[in-house]
Amino acid sequence: MAWYPGATKYELQPESDSQPAIRPTQFIVHSIIAPWTAKRTYEYWRDSTNLESHFGLGYEGDLGQFIGTETRADANASANRRPDGTGAVSIETASNLQGSDPWTPAQVEKLIALGVWLHKRHDIPLRICRTHDDPGFGYHRLHSAWAVSGTACPGDARVKQFREVVFPGIAARANGQTVPPEEEDEMTPDEIFKAVWFTDKIAAPNTASDKTTNVNWQAQSYLKDIGNRVRAMDARTAAQGEAIKQLAAALASHHAVIDPEALVARITEAIENVTVRLDITP
Repeated sequence: MAWYPGATKYELQPESDSQPAIRPTQFIVHSIIAPWTAKRTYEYWRDSTNLESHFGLGYEGDLGQFIGTETRADANASANRRPDGTGAVSIETASNLQGSDPWTPAQVEKLIALGVWLHKRHDIPLRICRTHDDPGFGYHRLHSAWAVSGTACPGDARVKQFREVVFPGIAARANGQTVPPEEEDEMTPDEIFKAVWFTDKIAAPNTASDKTTNVNWQAQSYLKDIGNRVRAMDARTAAQGEAIKQLAAALASHHAVIDPEALVARITEAIENVTVRLDITP
């Protein structure tokens, strides 16, 4: 049996010793439909079922091996072991519960590295399997003979990654070429706008009436609140200015020694000074 040096060994017994030998000619990737680590996948195979895969891969790139690659594992239906003794190496990879998410960059890197090792160790040819028994690389739903009753595994997003990133990466690296890391899709201007202005990440103002239940505000909510307060302050200031003018006029009509314009200016300045102090006081 062969053990990949880049994986943590979690050997399943008695399967590792009791199941028949194979000559590996294929590598088939799966999604396990659970966000499990490699160790948790091993525990599931050990404790909950008599099925298993050769490898398990977590979201963070933690890779475990459960059975040697020259021993049959039971994840690929008729591809597990054929009458001529050939069979497929299988890997279950962590996914969401719908099997709809793409592999993480860490998972992509481990799949590529493992694929290169399988090519070099077992001479699996660098091509996508053309038929169910054709040597090469594939994913679970590629051929119906690999699934008992049909399957969507590993999901549309991962099939696209397999064809555009993972398998080309295996082929390139096996041939001594370097492969740039998978790039994330660029955000559109609309997505950037929504991410900046409509994400609840800012602590609510201390004066907010619902601070205890609405602890975080969106940036656009802060901006609206500031605008509303400025407009309200403008309205109050205008009203105060008009009141001051009327007061000054009333005082002048009673023959008080007063300059109405000068009084307005002094009171307005005093109000503005108070406003400034309030604004800068934490």
